[in-house]
Amino acid sequence: MNEVTRLLRDLVALPSLNPMGRSLPPDDIYEHRVTAYVEEFFRRLGVRYERQTIGPLRDNIIGYTDLPGARRTLLLEAHQDTVPTDNMTIDPFGGVIEKGRLYGRGACDIKGGMAAMLSVFARVAREKPDRAANLVMACTVDEEHTFLGVQRLVQRPPQADMAVVAEPTQLQIVNAHKGVCRWYVTTRGRACHSSRPEQGTNAIYQMARLLTAIERYADSLRAARTDALLGPATISVGRIEGGTSANTVPDRCRIEIDRRMLPGEDPLQAPRELSSYLTQFARDGSFECSEPWLRSPALGPEKSTDLVNRLGQAIDSVTGSHEVTVVPYGTDASTIAEAGIPAVVFGPGDIAKAHTADESVPLDEVEAAAEILYRFACSA
Repeated sequence: MNEVTRLLRDLVALPSLNPMGRSLPPDDIYEHRVTAYVEEFFRRLGVRYERQTIGPLRDNIIGYTDLPGARRTLLLEAHQDTVPTDNMTIDPFGGVIEKGRLYGRGACDIKGGMAAMLSVFARVAREKPDRAANLVMACTVDEEHTFLGVQRLVQRPPQADMAVVAEPTQLQIVNAHKGVCRWYVTTRGRACHSSRPEQGTNAIYQMARLLTAIERYADSLRAARTDALLGPATISVGRIEGGTSANTVPDRCRIEIDRRMLPGEDPLQAPRELSSYLTQFARDGSFECSEPWLRSPALGPEKSTDLVNRLGQAIDSVTGSHEVTVVPYGTDASTIAEAGIPAVVFGPGDIAKAHTADESVPLDEVEAAAEILYRFACSA
């Protein structure tokens, strides 16, 4: 078994589930097992490394090659966390290899990419090839929920000239994606016994009127705001909760909003714009929009042209061709780019297999990703 496959199998065997606000078994949640594994990996290489504590059992870990005479520094970033294992049809931590694919939670998103990056980091640290860039390998936490890891990373950003962020792109380059902002809208009513509903104010009915208005707002948003590469801005209601029992008129109802942002949009402004629109539809009580509990900017292509060209040449030398594309989902790359480091997204695997019941990644793509990143690092 080659090094990159061994790394991937080891990483998949280590549960690093992001609870994403839920109550999950403590034996499987948080990233500390992966962090400890990467720390030992860095220690055995004899490289400088540091931890950044985000919360209990949740640390970023960052390694440095510190090559003397290197002209550039390349940041490689991959998140340690995975989504939960609900309804998986395979052993989520088995790392089973079958027909050229390795199966398990996180194999595709994004431990395949992390394994490729770690193997490149180790190869550069051991061989110290001429013309190689200094490497900073950042393994961050909480990408799957609120991006706390990358936000902490850029509070004191690494001194890097460019960055590659691991996500499943089928070895293609992603140079732009939408941002995301999430917040709550709550309606307030007055509770009473359901046998006399006229004595209360039903918060769910109030929310129903707002939901119809939000649907209209979504249509107008798509028509009014669009980007030539990324398409329209969007808004969606993903969750609703309210009431305590069927025989009580509910005094509270809350929905969760997901807003996909275009380059140049301010995530803090999005809830205010929706609140202003909904004011005309609120009756029989009040509603409130919370401040965003999650926000991540959009990634634009403007500052990554040189990075795209250099990485594209490395891909061509291994696979023969490449594409530069955009995606609608968010990644850590936009936060890194906003901190002043040109960033793109690249890695093995297909996003269609991420978070699935039988998640897997093709091993030939993981190996190719490692070779591509090594050649890129040595030409930077």
